[in-house]
Amino acid sequence: MTLPPPPPPPTDATAPTAPPTPPVALSELLAREELGLRRIAGPADAELLWVHTSEMADPYPYLLGGELLLTAGVLLTDPDHYVARLVEAGASALGFGVRPVHEAVPRGLVEACDRQGLPLLEVGPQTPFTAIARAVWRLMAEARHRELRRVTRAQQALATAAARPDPVPAVLQQLASQLGGRAALLTAAGDEVRAAGREVTPEAAAALTRLAGVVARARPGSPASATDALGDTRLSAYALGGGEDLALALATRRRGPGDHTVAGVAVVLLSLLTAPHQDADAANRSAALVRLLLGAPPAEVAPLLDGGGADPGPGPGSGSWRVVHARRTDGAPADALAAGALGASLGTALLDAGGGSDAPVRLLLPYREDAAPLTARPGWTLGASAPVPVSDLGAADSLAARALAHARATRVPLTVDAPASGLAALVPPERAAAHARALLAPLTAPLADTLRCWLSLHGSWDRTAVALGVHRNTVRQRIGRCGALLGKDLDDMDVRTELWFALRQR
Repeated sequence: MTLPPPPPPPTDATAPTAPPTPPVALSELLAREELGLRRIAGPADAELLWVHTSEMADPYPYLLGGELLLTAGVLLTDPDHYVARLVEAGASALGFGVRPVHEAVPRGLVEACDRQGLPLLEVGPQTPFTAIARAVWRLMAEARHRELRRVTRAQQALATAAARPDPVPAVLQQLASQLGGRAALLTAAGDEVRAAGREVTPEAAAALTRLAGVVARARPGSPASATDALGDTRLSAYALGGGEDLALALATRRRGPGDHTVAGVAVVLLSLLTAPHQDADAANRSAALVRLLLGAPPAEVAPLLDGGGADPGPGPGSGSWRVVHARRTDGAPADALAAGALGASLGTALLDAGGGSDAPVRLLLPYREDAAPLTARPGWTLGASAPVPVSDLGAADSLAARALAHARATRVPLTVDAPASGLAALVPPERAAAHARALLAPLTAPLADTLRCWLSLHGSWDRTAVALGVHRNTVRQRIGRCGALLGKDLDDMDVRTELWFALRQR
């Protein structure tokens, strides 16, 4: 069993992108006295990303790296080879459960872990492996929440700095303070325009100049960011989008999971603040973005965004929007250039490129009824929401994500989550919603989402597993749980129809 990082909490329009889940220090797990764990070999320092249980003689093919591997040693015959394979796979630590297979941790295993530098924990017979997994999950959740709070505070501080009379140095000073290092604005030639924070060595300054030269020149194929390391100093540079060939250069001693998110907020603000000229539409979009960063509700800034793509105008559909989620068909992460080209083809500059291989490109499209229908784009898989008013953009974002998952599972280039039609449209929305709440009350949100996906894919275990990113056996277990909680036969078409109608109202 591999334990994934906890899912990110829900976010709203003003929340920062969730940072990755921080690893758990081995020392934090050992400090949980209720587990009774004892390190008996290997170094004391290790970072845990997962928990995995295996009794295979060679679990190497099933490890991702960073695991705390738990075993009772059922098939352990060659400790040296076993430990060598774990180290080769990148495992962080080994937990060995004593009894009923072994009365004590084998001496050969202790010596092998000491030789090869793998932390070895003794797990007493009173401690179930699941209790260890649950403790790691809780530590990861606590660390993630701490990091989210830190990122939120940093975002608010940067937005406040951007509203000061001299915003560029204020943003740089706040960024340097938040990241505990130096923040500088450099030209493509390496000239320092502004800087804040502690001084760096000449070697680090030269490395930052090189990185800025890589990202600052606005030419096709130029990367949006670049990183390097010099001793214990982490160096990074980010291209600014103001059209002046500028780069934000950072030198920090530490690198937290949320630091990239904090830097991303600063890049957006500095790109806006250093732009030499903006036409009316671009100025409106910039004003809207800054107001959102400062906490304004989406409905307040919606009129400023109407010029961000095709003008909705006063006709039918004015003030409505679509949210579109997109992933490249080949599975490769989308860079800023590819995301921008997609936005241009869809007629919008309002997009979020995601910033990582696990995040889709998200686009906001102004909608009007007499516009051409949304169509697929070569090389992309798209999921789109139905047109909604600006007050419903949060719900539309979830619908677009669901539509993208359906499109990927069914291998179609475009899926649109359409509004209720046909017989469903005959039921008043408030009555339909009340019925759905009563019918689906026994289900948790993950179970309801799994049931909806499974029904939308005609009960296919494999395609549902692909859409949700879980194992097909997990889908079977969840659907079985849904049937038990609801007290209904999910093989009955009448039951499926009623549940599908209810789930569409959520």
